[in-house]
Amino acid sequence: MGRPGGWWGRKSTPAKVETYTRWSFHSLALVELLVAGGPVIGQVGPRLAALLLLMTAVHSVVCGVTASRALDWLRGRREQPVRTLWTLGATTAAVAVASLVVAEHGPSGEDADGAAGGVFSIVVIFGVGAAVLGVRGRRRVFATVAGFAAGAGAIAVPLGLPWPVALVTALFVLAGSGFFAFLSLFSVWLLNAFYELDEARETRAQLAVAEERLRFGRDLHDVMGRNLAVIALKSELAVQLAQRERPEAVTQMVEVQRLAHEAQREVREVVRGYREADLAGELAGAQGVLTAAGIDCTVTGPVAGLPAPVQSALGWVVREAATNVLRHGDAQRCTVGLRMREGRVVLTVENDGVPQTGGPGRGAGLVGLRERLAEIGGTLRAGPTGDGRFLLTAEVPLPSHSGEAPPAALTTAPAPLPVSSRE
Repeated sequence: MGRPGGWWGRKSTPAKVETYTRWSFHSLALVELLVAGGPVIGQVGPRLAALLLLMTAVHSVVCGVTASRALDWLRGRREQPVRTLWTLGATTAAVAVASLVVAEHGPSGEDADGAAGGVFSIVVIFGVGAAVLGVRGRRRVFATVAGFAAGAGAIAVPLGLPWPVALVTALFVLAGSGFFAFLSLFSVWLLNAFYELDEARETRAQLAVAEERLRFGRDLHDVMGRNLAVIALKSELAVQLAQRERPEAVTQMVEVQRLAHEAQREVREVVRGYREADLAGELAGAQGVLTAAGIDCTVTGPVAGLPAPVQSALGWVVREAATNVLRHGDAQRCTVGLRMREGRVVLTVENDGVPQTGGPGRGAGLVGLRERLAEIGGTLRAGPTGDGRFLLTAEVPLPSHSGEAPPAALTTAPAPLPVSSRE
């Protein structure tokens, strides 16, 4: 870990939510011990207090282990922890019964009865909250909550509690454990939602790449399929004519040569159209995609008046930068700026949410961009700034025209693009 927060910064958003959820359940073990210890310490004797706290501590540890293994099961990383669930149920029942025994047959006094009764209720409620994580389906969850509540009331009567007290105890356990179970299941649902959103965002990026590949392949097929079919037919005809020593074979081969040159020209046009990118369209597209992904994207600077080669090169920079923002780190804000500086067009893309170590600066995409910019005398710099931000800067020189002033649109102060930003 290079610096404080590096371990956390390297995690994706779903991984951060899972870590938070997992440690929230782990912290409940400490919360259970503290809540149960409040009415115990100072109100009952040291031996009885030590016994009740020990039982609660054992139950807290079992709850924490059960919650951790249940989360792994819900994420598909292990089998259902059936044995752990049975262990939790047995531990909860044992601690609850022991608490009631202490309350009825232990030292007399309201303080002792209240401390033991509090341990009984807390243990059952927290036990249900951890147990429901290991079951699936509403009916099973309801059955678990109702079963613990009914069991709490059922064991209270044989141990000497009046039936009205047992009924109130069962209702209290039902309400408390039901609320606790709802919070536990809602946390798991929220965690799954984060993972599904992250998978959907990755799938959307993959579909966009696949769609572009299909379009390019379709264009090549349309261009080359027809020409290659004609070339094959005319070549076959030329072979037959040559075998018969007919002079028309030369004519057919000349036609084949013409078709080959035409196919080569059309392929170059397709590739040229594929390689060129419109800067204004790329800026608008990047802002729309980032905004849809929940990233506050701001785009400023003039676009009109830039030469086509400059727009194409910078358009590819914007496309690659937006892809990196989506795939790397956990960005919340992204700023794209375009300005003129000493006869050069400077494009900057800055975003936050970058891991403290590493970062999207050494991928093949940026290497390709450097090569593309180098063809027109441009440069590209990309890397973390050290404060959790990532900065990409591309500079492209404007073609020099003697006696001509720069385009008017490039001499004005940067103004926001006519693209609606995130509201």
